[in-house]
Amino acid sequence: MKHKVLLLVTVLSLLSFTSNAQRGVRIGYIDTEYILQNVPEYQDATAQLDTKVLQWKSDVEQRLAALDQKKSQLNNERVLLTKELYEERFEDISFEEKEILDYQQKRFGPNGDLMIQKTQLIQPIQDQIFAAVQEIAGSREYDFIFDRSADVVMLFAAERFDLSELVLRSITRSSKRTQAQTKSERRAAAEEDVVPVINKELDAREQALEEKQTERVKAVEARRAEQQATRDSIKADVDARRQKILEDRAKAKAEREDKNTPQDSTSVKAEEKSKTTVESTKKTSAQIAEEKRQQQAADRDARQKELDERRNKILEDRRKAKEERDAQKKSKDSVPEK
Repeated sequence: MKHKVLLLVTVLSLLSFTSNAQRGVRIGYIDTEYILQNVPEYQDATAQLDTKVLQWKSDVEQRLAALDQKKSQLNNERVLLTKELYEERFEDISFEEKEILDYQQKRFGPNGDLMIQKTQLIQPIQDQIFAAVQEIAGSREYDFIFDRSADVVMLFAAERFDLSELVLRSITRSSKRTQAQTKSERRAAAEEDVVPVINKELDAREQALEEKQTERVKAVEARRAEQQATRDSIKADVDARRQKILEDRAKAKAEREDKNTPQDSTSVKAEEKSKTTVESTKKTSAQIAEEKRQQQAADRDARQKELDERRNKILEDRRKAKEERDAQKKSKDSVPEK
């Protein structure tokens, strides 16, 4: 029994490994700085903290200005003061300067109020980001998700692997769900999608297929044009050979008639008439062949123009349909800002 259980576990492990190998590794990344810049609560708290920082800097600058004035006054009055009095006032100024430095360290030091309040401000958002990343990684089966704004060196990252908008939508949805007061608002927040489904890989494949189809149509048309040109050339050669045979026959017939018929005025006129007929026949055949070639060229141009117009119309219809789909997706998935 134990061996059967171990065999079953081994088989399931192999099947899982095979499915993961066939599926491939899924990798994504986020930009924490971009997410923080687009969270309204974080921006409001940051503005309040900036106001406090400006007030602290102003206090330090005022106290330093007053201290510089006291130093300058002491140097001016040094010749009028005794040594004990000078040392006493100098000690007071040094003590006040030390207090100002301690105040700066307390406000802006590594463990000062600024760093503490920044940590308190960013920690809840970081927790929300971490929770959203865990949810997205579990639901969409991602194997690795990196932070672009962290210490990880990313020389290049394709935009289609950016999950920042997914995380931002998840945080916004959680905030709406927390702030919802009525049942309808809570229901709407619960049913809201995290992010519109924008399959950029599918769009790229469709674009590639359209381009391949366009190239295929062009290649077919070029091949047809080449075949038509070959057929026209062959036909023109056949017509030329036929015309040459007719001319040779007419010429041979005229020569035979000249040998068998006495050279009188009537025969001369007949010969001239025969030559005139041959020349008119030759001219007419050449003109007919030229007209046929021109007509065929015009027909080819008309067919080519019709094919171009049809292809352009198909491409234009596809482009309009794609823009309408994108517009509908954006209108459905857009989230109104507060």
